[in-house]
Amino acid sequence: MASDSNGRPPYPPFTAETAHIKVKAAQDAWNTKDPAKVKMAYTPDSIWRNRDTFFQGRDEIEAFLTKKWERENGYRLRKELFSFTDNKIAVQFWYEWYDKEGQWWRTYGLEDWTFAEDGLMRKRQMSGNDVKITHEERWYKDGVDVNTVPITEKHW
Repeated sequence: MASDSNGRPPYPPFTAETAHIKVKAAQDAWNTKDPAKVKMAYTPDSIWRNRDTFFQGRDEIEAFLTKKWERENGYRLRKELFSFTDNKIAVQFWYEWYDKEGQWWRTYGLEDWTFAEDGLMRKRQMSGNDVKITHEERWYKDGVDVNTVPITEKHW
């Protein structure tokens, strides 16, 4: 277990239980849409690839997330554990948002995370695809717990 007071449990090596806890903690943090809070789950020199954008460090993470959530209105996210090893976790995710014209989108994707010993993420790679949806097709309507929405094989 890490002794760094700036770390973030659970710490690697992960078990199925601790990997699941890590994924849901990330989901909950991202659903706050607070870039200053979210960036603290990453090492100060964390390396990111988000689609076709590459950057490094907490300041760049915060700047990226600020722009992201200015563009992605009504953002609601669900993450599920896909796989894990000692210090790595793979995540499948779905999030919904609408653009400045009011068009709703669902983003489908996968993330690859690598953690430092203190439980902070030192590398994040994300690949995602945006699909237009109607208001009626939304899963995460106001008041819905994202964890209770059934996501069928059609959406894997």
